[in-house]
Amino acid sequence: MTRPEPPPIKSLTATHDRPCSAEPASATVGSGAPKVVAEGVLSALRPDPQQGDGRYPIAWLHVTAPGHGAIPTATSKCLCGRDRSAVGHRKVLALIEDHDTHRATCPFRRSGDAEKRNAA
Repeated sequence: MTRPEPPPIKSLTATHDRPCSAEPASATVGSGAPKVVAEGVLSALRPDPQQGDGRYPIAWLHVTAPGHGAIPTATSKCLCGRDRSAVGHRKVLALIEDHDTHRATCPFRRSGDAEKRNAA
């Protein structure tokens, strides 16, 4: 008995005379620089779509109270260099009050308030 011949190996499909869609397009004669970005791809240097009102955060208060019976913690940070933390109920409450007081004395907030008054 003879063995049957194995099926032929699949051949590659015929190549086309145009470039594959994954290859960069070549520049046509006299068109300038070669195309480097596919059409429809957003550029990394695009304007920010969110138009703000000119305000930005300068101070952060982060309080963590994980649950019943757990010890709370808090941090108060500001762009002026303030960086404080507290652990425990009384100290966290005191830091929250101190953070609120800092809003009135922070040089970054006072300069912004002066600019607002001058603009008005």
